[in-house]
Parts: sequence; C-alpha cells; structure tokens
Amino acid sequence: MKMNYIQLGDKKMPNDVEEIIRKRRAIRKFKPDPIPDEILCRILEAGRLAPSSKNSQPWHFIVIKNKKTLQELAKTTYTGSFLPDAPVAIAVVLENAKLETDAARAIQNMVLVAWKYGIGTCWITNFWDKAKQILGVPMTGNYKLITVLPFGFIPEDEKPKGKKKRKKLEEIAHSEYFGNPLSFKC
Repeated sequence: MKMNYIQLGDKKMPNDVEEIIRKRRAIRKFKPDPIPDEILCRILEAGRLAPSSKNSQPWHFIVIKNKKTLQELAKTTYTGSFLPDAPVAIAVVLENAKLETDAARAIQNMVLVAWKYGIGTCWITNFWDKAKQILGVPMTGNYKLITVLPFGFIPEDEKPKGKKKRKKLEEIAHSEYFGNPLSFKC
C-alpha cells in the first residue's frame, strides 16, 4: 500500500491515519517554534468533531499560550514538569464527569491531527483544584479538568525510531469469547 504524505517545510509527514497511529508516541520535548493558529484551529476542530454519548459534546477546550500560566499549571501536577517548554497547551474540561470516554475521544482526535503536522503532545493528568482555578474553570457544578495537552513541533532527536513495543495481536484479540484465538489471520 502506498503511503500518503503531506509536505511541512522540508519534512514529509504521514497523511494516512493508520500510518499516524503506527508512528505516534508521547512527546515531552518540543521545539520553541510557535504553532500557527491555522493548525491550532484544525486540532481544535478535530476535538470538536469527536463523537459523544447522545451527541452531548460535553467538552470545553482552553488554549493556553501564556508561559506564566503554563508554569503555574506545571506546579499543580507531578506529571507535567515539561509543560512550560511547549509553545501552546490545550486544557480539556469535561462538563459532565460521567462521560470521560467522550473526552478521551476528543483528545485522541486532537493528538492524531497534531501528529499529522509534526506536532507532538503527551497527556498530563493528576491536576489539583488549583489548576481549575488558574484556568477559571467553575469549581461548582460538574466540571472536571481531564488533561492539559502541551503541543509543540517535534525536535529531530525526539522523532520515533523503530517500531512501537506492543503486545502481539494474538495476545489481546479474541474470537467470540475471551481466550479463543482469532479465526482469521491479520
């Protein structure tokens, strides 16, 4: 199968969803280059277009470019020390905390579209309530800060090398019931 690529500056980036899924990985180091608003809009649009339970669309996206805000947010979690190194971040707030899978769908869409443009990210979680205060998220009601995704162009030394380490498909895929091997070859 011939892969489809797009040209981004002097780089060719995959434009095929399966190829993007194969190559995408968590990125915690970023080039300092700003991300054009046009690309940010595409990333946000990918999140907006995600499916949701009963089409409830329970998410809110907060775009954060202010370095001081990113530094303050980094202090509210033990998993995001690299957050201030990103040129931009998007906080994902869920309006109905029962629908976390809907937020995950939106986040995955944004992550995959970002990768298409040579932009990496990594889920940051375990935020304290202070993060919600910093972002102005209502403390009353059913609002939950799911993640703050730092986005940045991927430096050369962070580009994926080799294959992802994943279990073999026959270890995790079953036919008709758990433990029954697939009835077809993949």
